[in-house]
Amino acid sequence: MDRAVLRPRGDGYSESTIATLRAEGLIEVIHGKGSYVRAVPAPAVTIERTTTRSGKTFHTGHQAWHEVEAPTVYRTTTTATTGPLLGLPEGEALFAVDRLLSDPHTETRALHRVLIPFATAANEAEQLGEAPDVEPEQIYAILTAAGHKLTWGETVSARMPLPDERATLQIPDATPIVHATRVTLGTDQRPLILEELRAGADRTQLAYRITADSPRALHAV
Repeated sequence: MDRAVLRPRGDGYSESTIATLRAEGLIEVIHGKGSYVRAVPAPAVTIERTTTRSGKTFHTGHQAWHEVEAPTVYRTTTTATTGPLLGLPEGEALFAVDRLLSDPHTETRALHRVLIPFATAANEAEQLGEAPDVEPEQIYAILTAAGHKLTWGETVSARMPLPDERATLQIPDATPIVHATRVTLGTDQRPLILEELRAGADRTQLAYRITADSPRALHAV
């Protein structure tokens, strides 16, 4: 791995500057040799975020990932963050399904969460109330069978992980995560479910296929 050496004081770098860079994970210190700028590796895994459909079957980019453990299913409520995304007030009842995924080739980890409003399970697809832990691709198929023409909206941000996220994802200190938030919309453009994907920014990158759909004829890709 190529390294660029940092020479404190002589090149204008103070010890406090190097300490700050070290805390941020940007340099490494080798005893007896000096401080070196870390090379920034290319992400190990590309997660394809485009959703495709073949007949009644949907496909997403993380279907090939393995589940590290069985999904965790629980009941929760909307928050000040998730409520507006689902078009619901704070405190509305939800089913939540958490999955810990691992890429079979690199063992890179990702956290995936699905939030299903009770209203969606009761009014759109009773199957989701009975078995909310079905795969997201199956949820899309169930909602389509209920008469919805689905579209999706997604936002991606980066932030520092919470301590439990860092431990679960097994990422180094001072490493941010990418956080993708996807809302599945029904025929009337009403939010039906919310998904979140979190992964280490040093190991993953997200990829999308972009199409030029007419605003008057939005359709599931």
